Amino acid sequence: MTKKIGFLSFGHWVDHPSSSVKSASDTLLQSIELAQAAEGVGADGAYFRVHHYARQLGSPFPLLAAVGAKTSTIEIGTGVIDMRYSNPLAFAEDAGAADLISGGRLQLGVSRGSPEQVIDGWRHFGFEPRAGESDADMARRQTLEALVAMVGNRFAAPKP
Repeated sequence: MTKKIGFLSFGHWVDHPSSSVKSASDTLLQSIELAQAAEGVGADGAYFRVHHYARQLGSPFPLLAAVGAKTSTIEIGTGVIDMRYSNPLAFAEDAGAADLISGGRLQLGVSRGSPEQVIDGWRHFGFEPRAGESDADMARRQTLEALVAMVGNRFAAPKP
């Protein structure tokens, strides 16, 4: 049996004299460097946690695309994306682009959400559960819609 090892980064930053990660820019650039170094020592995976409303990584796909462009063998992914905050079609498009840039090395972890730092934070991203739906139901629906788009099913009629 082959064992694999990777890392999960929260990408936390704090503007403090003792921190070497003082800004969002620092955490993004250092995350790319960390993935390159991990690949260099033989690690198999580089995963990034996505968390909104905190000084942590919040926008996964630009980072994953950059990591994919700067590495060649390490698997890249998320742990996890809260689907209450994701437009399913934009998610599918962005994931597809990051996967193409990485040469098919993208692995996504998604969730229906967990306790947040703000009340109903997904509402500030423009999402609202449908009538009779909980926020977790909305996340499940948005995940299924993204999966349908990612496998290539048509969702809109082309205009001739």
